[in-house]
Amino acid sequence: MSISVVIADDQELVRTGFRMILDNSPGIEVLADVADGHEALAAVRELRPNVLLADIQMPGLDGLEVTRLLRQDGASGAEDGRRPQVVIITTFDDDAYVRTALRYGASGFLLKDASPALLVEAVRAAAAGDSLISPAVTVRLLADMAAGRSPVSGGRPPREELTEREKEVVVLTAQGRTNAEIADELHLSVSSIKAHLARVQAKLDARNRVEVALWAWESGLSQGRS
Repeated sequence: MSISVVIADDQELVRTGFRMILDNSPGIEVLADVADGHEALAAVRELRPNVLLADIQMPGLDGLEVTRLLRQDGASGAEDGRRPQVVIITTFDDDAYVRTALRYGASGFLLKDASPALLVEAVRAAAAGDSLISPAVTVRLLADMAAGRSPVSGGRPPREELTEREKEVVVLTAQGRTNAEIADELHLSVSSIKAHLARVQAKLDARNRVEVALWAWESGLSQGRS
């Protein structure tokens, strides 16, 4: 089955660009593109997409408020309770937006200058129930979240010991590398990197790359002390 997507952004040029990228990606179908938050909620209720791409600043309701409302029972209009996964995309490089988006239940956060490949990867990750945050944002969030903590506090122990390869992937993730960049560095396929990260997240009970990177910092792994 294809991944169905609704795009919500008040800039027509952005909507057109995203639609072109996603419509040309195998297994992804754009059902609609809308210009504001109210239209986004209406499209979600009517079309029931797997993923909603939402800009932060839109007329009426912004992307953060749309995300919050979709997490409320009945807001999606789906009788079976199914809600779309939300990926926030914005030009605003502000970590406060990222934290709010994640708190409201967003499955991803990308800057609009992200590569087409990263956009597609974020949509696929969200549809699979995973979370993808722009690698550049990950590095800054890590610094903010780790502020005031001991550089090596031990971190929470993983459910299962990480393999050496998994540790290599974690260290590069903490440096803000994309999956493609990690694959090039380790001479592996992108699908292998995704599989390693999925196992790491399961072992660490981590929801996204930021939490994986934070664990790497707390445990000392990113400083070569673990």
